[in-house]
Amino acid sequence: MSISIVKYNAGNVFSVESALHRLGAEAIVTDDPLVLSKSEKVIFPGQGEASHAMAYLRSHGLDEVIRSLRQPVLGICIGQQLLCKHSEEGDTDCLGIIDAPVLRFRASRHEDKIPCMGWNDLYDLRSPLFDGLGPSPYVYFVHSYYVPLCAATIAKADYTLPYSAALHQDNFYATQFHPEKSGSVGEQILRNFLTL
Repeated sequence: MSISIVKYNAGNVFSVESALHRLGAEAIVTDDPLVLSKSEKVIFPGQGEASHAMAYLRSHGLDEVIRSLRQPVLGICIGQQLLCKHSEEGDTDCLGIIDAPVLRFRASRHEDKIPCMGWNDLYDLRSPLFDGLGPSPYVYFVHSYYVPLCAATIAKADYTLPYSAALHQDNFYATQFHPEKSGSVGEQILRNFLTL
């Protein structure tokens, strides 16, 4: 199976590559439009800032490439956020594949720390991406921005309010959490993605 990881100057790309390697899957990290379009699976991970990430994607024509993909695509962390319509981070227009905004967490209590960082459970799972998991698996999050609950939500989490922990629209899947840092649960999610 050919697997590509989108290269766009965002952190965490090689952690995803290592996680796939542990599953016995080899991936290529690339920003080559032809390689991305011909891959059987594409992973769009990252850590970073939305406006800088989108500027890189646009300057390399990767925004149009990602929109044109028809094979299964998995966005992770900022990869999920960039699939959405607009982010409050840097007042950024994103890829617009999923019709949802990206908002900044606003702490209403002193004990609510931003960013949201650490382990949290998922609930209301609605996707083959979560096959083989229990009803409330624990996964690892690090983020200051979130996607509100919407028609594309396939998993929820709570931090100051309920929000979209994962999304699905057509061939695009996305997780706000990091499956590559979520132990055996994350490995199962990646395995499920590879078998979609």
